[in-house]
Amino acid sequence: MSSEPAPAVLETSFQIDSIVPVANPEGSAGPWYRYVISQGPNSDNAITGTRSGNLAEVNLQVKEMVERLNERCGKLAKKKR
Repeated sequence: MSSEPAPAVLETSFQIDSIVPVANPEGSAGPWYRYVISQGPNSDNAITGTRSGNLAEVNLQVKEMVERLNERCGKLAKKKR
């Protein structure tokens, strides 16, 4: 049994599912947001995290993260061929 992801998953790009405001962690100031990034239609393969900053900043940070993930995934898929 292989632990490598199925080729269909490798070929499916990551996307932002949501960015929503959350309560500040104890001892921190400013607005915080929770983000969810998923790959393909299966929400089992999801990345969640929190970021501080205004919504525009967090949105830009998460978009850049998704771009890097997709670049990486594309490189992995090419190596597997």
